[in-house]
Amino acid sequence: MPVDPVFLSIIFPAYNEEGRVSDTLIKTITFLKQQPFSSEIIVVENGSSDKTYSLARSFLPEFPNLRVIHETRRGKGLAVKRGMLEAAGQYRFICDMDLSMPIDEVSRFIPPQTEADIVIASREAAGARRYNEPQYRHFIGRVFNLIVRWIALPGFQDSQCGFKCFSAQAASRLFPLQTINGWTFDVEILFIARKFGLSIRELGIPWYHSPLSKVNVLRDSYQMLIDLFRIRWNDLLGKYAKKI
Repeated sequence: MPVDPVFLSIIFPAYNEEGRVSDTLIKTITFLKQQPFSSEIIVVENGSSDKTYSLARSFLPEFPNLRVIHETRRGKGLAVKRGMLEAAGQYRFICDMDLSMPIDEVSRFIPPQTEADIVIASREAAGARRYNEPQYRHFIGRVFNLIVRWIALPGFQDSQCGFKCFSAQAASRLFPLQTINGWTFDVEILFIARKFGLSIRELGIPWYHSPLSKVNVLRDSYQMLIDLFRIRWNDLLGKYAKKI
């Protein structure tokens, strides 16, 4: 019998998430079971030293369209790239494991509510609200966003929020060209998307700060800055040449 096409893939990059993977999968599975469309969940566990992989796999009987991928190499960008390219959905949604955006907001990113090649969550666009975020984190984030806009992505208010939706066609064109395996991968992907003329919409969301963030502000901000210049250098070298 023919298999129904998958409408939505939700992709979770996961590194040492044993403390929240179960709760996140329970909420996501509950949400998806209530939807009228077909769906799948892909957890890409990358280099964890805890029980993330085994805990995620324990949900396989609960949701047959769950896949748990063990990726030995580290890097959020690398995990997202693998999940995006292995996904089958007509729409493919990157989702942070902390669910700092409530999972039911996902409906706003897909047709019929939103039509675009790429829809990115924003903590700064119209309608966005932040909850429980320390002022110093907000300040650092805004400074980094100014640098991102100056070097790579003028016009975007928030390119770093961890919730983004891609059409299958956009994902298939963009992610094979991704070179950055760390936190700045999404800036690179959006840079290429704009270069290709894909439609991108920034959508304001409610966002709840997680005190368990994996980002080390000092170390990771330095590497992210290096990555921004690497994106411009890659572009000069023609690494993002449009493939027909």
